[in-house]
Amino acid sequence: MTLETPVALELRPLQIVDLDELMAIEACSYPFPWSRGNFVDSLSSGYRAQGLWQRSGDAPAPDAALRMLVAYSWAMEGVEELHLLNLTVHPEHRRAGHARLLLNDLVRWAVPRALWWMWLEVRASNAAARRLYEAYGFEEAGLRRGYYPNVRSSREDAVLMRLDMRKAWERVHEPEPA
Repeated sequence: MTLETPVALELRPLQIVDLDELMAIEACSYPFPWSRGNFVDSLSSGYRAQGLWQRSGDAPAPDAALRMLVAYSWAMEGVEELHLLNLTVHPEHRRAGHARLLLNDLVRWAVPRALWWMWLEVRASNAAARRLYEAYGFEEAGLRRGYYPNVRSSREDAVLMRLDMRKAWERVHEPEPA
């Protein structure tokens, strides 16, 4: 799907062929990135994996060589819930609304499937991500002690957050064009 934005963006499911580009973003975004095997296993398990590509300059839409991956999301469906496993925006493309686009996509996909809650864990020290999620409507629901590995100490806590998808749906739902 091509999104109507000031910059030409394309949102589509991720595939194995996208992993080289994705792994480069993962490596520059996290001190403990997911492994290639984590992504392959998630694809094999049927998790929702979406990538957001940006066209370079005036590149024609079909020219895949002139597009670059700028963000991606991975989510696991459960019973009446969705667990956001990974939402990453390339460091050079942050604060451009890409995370919000991916969250909106998840809400639009999940609510018709009766997935009423979205859950995630975020590093307690990741103030920027926590602000993003709170601004989107997520609420703190708990703390997972020692959840993440950490370079400064043995482990770091994760803040457990949840989103009521019905409320999010009201904010992001736009009728499909006729």
